[in-house]
Amino acid sequence: MKRKQCEISDRTVIDTLLSRCRIGRMATIGVDGYPYITPLNYVYLDGTVYFHCARAGEKLDNIARDSRVCFEVDIPLAYLDLDYYGDTPEACLVHQFYHCVIIRGTAEIVSDSAEKLRALNGLVACHEAPGREFPAVTAETPAVSLCTVVAIRIDTISAKSDLAQNKDAETKEKLRNYLKKRDLPGDNEAARLIGGQGK
Repeated sequence: MKRKQCEISDRTVIDTLLSRCRIGRMATIGVDGYPYITPLNYVYLDGTVYFHCARAGEKLDNIARDSRVCFEVDIPLAYLDLDYYGDTPEACLVHQFYHCVIIRGTAEIVSDSAEKLRALNGLVACHEAPGREFPAVTAETPAVSLCTVVAIRIDTISAKSDLAQNKDAETKEKLRNYLKKRDLPGDNEAARLIGGQGK
């Protein structure tokens, strides 16, 4: 990783980021040799990424030919606009604060029924509204036989957070104050993290 100051090395923090996201992007290798990127609803359980899909399709064809995949999630935080810089800003100064995780791994169709049900119930649980529980997915649930569950077994994982790590204390304080005052989505979290108050 080029910007080592942005690297996240704590696996607990990485796992939290993966558990927090609901949409990820998986790259497979297409028949034409081009990368093929698909957005996915997913769940992260016990160190494995799971998603479900139809029983046939391009991503499954790609996985059958070459099971190597790359999977990515990101969490955009505050966008530092030109207003921050005053009356004569330069356009190249705009900046996005964010978290991201990149996984290289192997995609595998889940054949074990217990693992498939655990993954499907995990996917449902991700989208439950507070105070409401969906019925459990069981082997008798009709949709179970109509879908494929794929596991991404992780080979390598890396993550980073861009949170003004290379800025001095005075600049960080200025950033925190600006973001707190602006109060757009993502601003408060970015301000808190730039202040070193945890991921």
